Amino acid sequence: MVSEISDETEIQAPAARVWEEIYGGLRLGKFLPLHLPNLIEKVEVLEGDGGEGTLLHITFAPEMVEGGYLDFGFTVYRFRIEIIEKDEHSCIVKSTVEYELKEEAAQNISLATVQPLVAIAQAANNYFLNTQQPKDA
Repeated sequence: MVSEISDETEIQAPAARVWEEIYGGLRLGKFLPLHLPNLIEKVEVLEGDGGEGTLLHITFAPEMVEGGYLDFGFTVYRFRIEIIEKDEHSCIVKSTVEYELKEEAAQNISLATVQPLVAIAQAANNYFLNTQQPKDA
C-alpha cells in the first residue's frame, strides 16, 4: 500500500511567478545547487523539456542520504510538488512524498520525509522575499 506525507509552505509571490522563476521548466535544476548546496549537489535532466513528465536525477549533497531508498526497503519513493494560487500576491507550495515500504523494513519508516521539499519551498520564499517584484506587479 502506498502511503503519503505532505506539507504546505506559503510563498510570498503569485503562483505564476513561482512557477516561472523557480519550479517551471528546468529552472529548478539551476536554483537548487545555488540556493541549497548543503542539500542538493546537482540536478541532471534524464528525460523531457521541463514540462509534465520530465524526469530529473537529483544528487543529494554528501551524507544527506547514505545509500538509495531501495536499499532501505522502499519499493516506491516519489515526490510531487503542487503550486496553488492563494491570492494575487502569494501561493501555497504543497510538497508530497508517496512511498511504499516492505514489511520487513518497517523500522526505516522515519526515512520517509517531506523535509527536503519543504526546504526547497522555504528557499524559494526567501528568494522572493529578497528579490524585487517586477515593475508591473
